[in-house]
Amino acid sequence: MTRPKRSTSADVAREAGVSPTTVSYVVNNRPGQSIPEETRRRVLDAVRRLDYHPLASARALAAGRSDLVLLSIPELPIGASISRFVEELAASLAGHGLTLVTHLMAAHGRPLVEVCATLDVSAVLGFVAFDQETVDALHRLGVPVVLPEGVDQSPLMTQVGRMQAEHLIGRGHRRIGYALPDHPGLEPMARERLGGVADACAEAGLPAPVALTASLEIADSARAVTRWREADVTGVCAFHDETAMGVLAGLRHLGLEAPDALAVIGVDDIPTARVAAPPLTTIRLDLREAGRHRAETVIARLAGREPEAVTNSISLHLVQRESA
Repeated sequence: MTRPKRSTSADVAREAGVSPTTVSYVVNNRPGQSIPEETRRRVLDAVRRLDYHPLASARALAAGRSDLVLLSIPELPIGASISRFVEELAASLAGHGLTLVTHLMAAHGRPLVEVCATLDVSAVLGFVAFDQETVDALHRLGVPVVLPEGVDQSPLMTQVGRMQAEHLIGRGHRRIGYALPDHPGLEPMARERLGGVADACAEAGLPAPVALTASLEIADSARAVTRWREADVTGVCAFHDETAMGVLAGLRHLGLEAPDALAVIGVDDIPTARVAAPPLTTIRLDLREAGRHRAETVIARLAGREPEAVTNSISLHLVQRESA
């Protein structure tokens, strides 16, 4: 089967009865050019009729840089919070004519620098910070904007755990458990959140939290529930909503219910949290503002100016439901 021929700027020029240079001015919306409105309309009509899409390399040549911004994401389960960040970042960049592409930092995938060289990106940022070797390599590659710092989550992670524990303590619970995720890549973040739970317990004069791994394997979570109850735990802070749902499933497997047997609180407020059995109390991390701020930083740096400072771009919200 013959592959259809892609329309070119020369095809548009012939169709509209103008020069290829005029087509370039109109399509790329070049400033400082006095193109009559009737000519502009003819060119745009021809673009639509021919379904013309300029090559990325041509757009980059006309603009002096590409319109691609690359976000590097660690090889972790992509939860609701990260999804909100990516959505807001992409939307904010799109409002300024920039396109977001994502790169998963997989162990056996293509290296970040190699991907950036292939795509000819104008800006690179990461959800986690880049090491200096990567930053230097990107600069040598000629990437105009590199944001080496990631989203600063360490204080946030501690605060998430503290907020979970304080909610349970405020509801009268005096022996707190912590449900660790079974994904090894999440362990550093889980330990930071567990630290926040431990801090809240210590400040309330309570014993250290009983930390056990819980998963979506019902038998495993049921064993964790049994051990928590043997240790007189009455409330459990889960690493995230998926882990919390594993705990809820373990309770049901044992013929028990939350919050009577164990109160359970998660993190993320994923869409299914509200239809869990029972509906899940959780902490919502609003990373949309963080995504917006990162986009503004990229846009400012590409324009050669410093972005405005932002003191706090991530907020936490307690979503109270029946599980706690």
